[in-house]
Amino acid sequence: MDDEPERLDALTRQAGRWLALSAAPAERHTTAVVAGPYDRVAWRDVYARSAALRELSAQLLTRHAHAPDLLADVFLCAYQAAPRLRERAVMAPSHLVHHQVVTALTQSPDFAPLHRETAGDAYAAAMAVLAQGSALRGLLERSREARERTGRADRARQEAEAAATAVGEALRQAAEEADAQGEVPAPAAAAVRRAAEAAREAEESARREDGAAAQAMAAAVPGIRSAARNAASAAAEAVRQEAALMRAWGVDAGETERMPFEERARLAERLRSGRLARWAELIGRFRQMAAGERARKVEHATGELVGVTLGDDLSRVIPSELAVLGVPELRAVFAARYAAGELMLYDSRGEQGTGKGAVIACVDTSHSMYAEGPGGITREAWSKACALALLDQARHAGRDFVGILFSAADKLQVFRFPGDRPAPVTDVLDFAETFLGGGTDFQRPLGTAAKILEEEFDSASRARGDIVLITDDACEVSENWTRLWNEIKRRLDFRLFGVAIATPDTATASGSVLETLCDNLRTVDDLTDVHTTADLFRVI
Repeated sequence: MDDEPERLDALTRQAGRWLALSAAPAERHTTAVVAGPYDRVAWRDVYARSAALRELSAQLLTRHAHAPDLLADVFLCAYQAAPRLRERAVMAPSHLVHHQVVTALTQSPDFAPLHRETAGDAYAAAMAVLAQGSALRGLLERSREARERTGRADRARQEAEAAATAVGEALRQAAEEADAQGEVPAPAAAAVRRAAEAAREAEESARREDGAAAQAMAAAVPGIRSAARNAASAAAEAVRQEAALMRAWGVDAGETERMPFEERARLAERLRSGRLARWAELIGRFRQMAAGERARKVEHATGELVGVTLGDDLSRVIPSELAVLGVPELRAVFAARYAAGELMLYDSRGEQGTGKGAVIACVDTSHSMYAEGPGGITREAWSKACALALLDQARHAGRDFVGILFSAADKLQVFRFPGDRPAPVTDVLDFAETFLGGGTDFQRPLGTAAKILEEEFDSASRARGDIVLITDDACEVSENWTRLWNEIKRRLDFRLFGVAIATPDTATASGSVLETLCDNLRTVDDLTDVHTTADLFRVI
């Protein structure tokens, strides 16, 4: 029969199934997350900019040939506002592990809080990928058999499609050799049958490999889910910690989102590794305390709110009293109560009004400020945290802030933060991390602070500045210096607040240098307590 010609239509019917496969092979995707062009550009851009991502990809490539595709999927599910996964049926078998990983990640309990921090933020999404690096390495190692099986299935499917294409090519050749009656020479017909048989065998092999891959994947699913949960948890914790670190240093989310990737990465690394990085929680508590104390102030009233009283001071009338004026029939009642001094007013504890000039923090950075107190908090960390809260206080009031770091008479550094412009976080970090070392001298830093207030008064006619001296020591000042100090203090009407950190009683005793110089002096013994200086933030 092999020597006899065959009808072309009969051969076409025999090869019809393989023709359909070769004409329209099923589309197989290598990414589990559906992504538009802008999402893909975001991934390529962040990958190009991040050496850490490229290093992680190189490490994973030693375990998995398609590691870059997996990292892209993990990034996209964190970055997209509403990540959407492809159906498993359209995934290339070699990438089914990726689909399972991303599915497990998005179903993890920690994914929702993680996604709130990373959606739309390429840097945060990249950081989430890096935070999952260790878990992804372990996951790829544990899913080795499943990946090998799906890889074989992928190759078998490609071979089946190639065999189907060969059937179509053999049939095309047979059609070219067919005569006018549709008779195909025996050799050409035999080639079509051989190609069809090879396609059948390849299809059966692909089915067997698909079944083996499915079994291997089913066995790997519990481990993948567990690893994915751990990865999502680690990523969520890393993102939370960085966000808390940024907030502690006064860097808001809007500011970080506007930063170029490299600048933000450098800032994050500096915050994590800087001298005061371990005290971010203390800095955050100080800033929160200061914000709370600001909220206790009564607008247009002096001092700390302590309750409600009666009187006729319209600047302190409580809102419910003012609401009476909105009812015409009750306006006469309001007028009568006003005349009798019986309006309900905010009552505040008498404190001197806040200043208008610059807020200046003179921070001691002598060697003794390295000393640790309760909780391992150093005197330096406490004083810098207090100074940063004062920076916030000044900015909230639209006042200039100046940080003066001092130690011995020949060691002093000044950091200026004008109230009419944002404070660059790098400058804030420079101020917080600078430490001079050496002994202690009051005359030069206080003299510098007074000179700054004098320049401000001469140029902008602003008086009533505030100086806060934070130190753990005492030193002598000359009689001539004291006389000049008192003269300029009277002329500019500024105040000097003293904060003595764990100093001997003699340093703050009556008649001591600190007690004589300061209008308001308090001692801090417990460095874990941020409320010791709470009153400062109600009067500054």
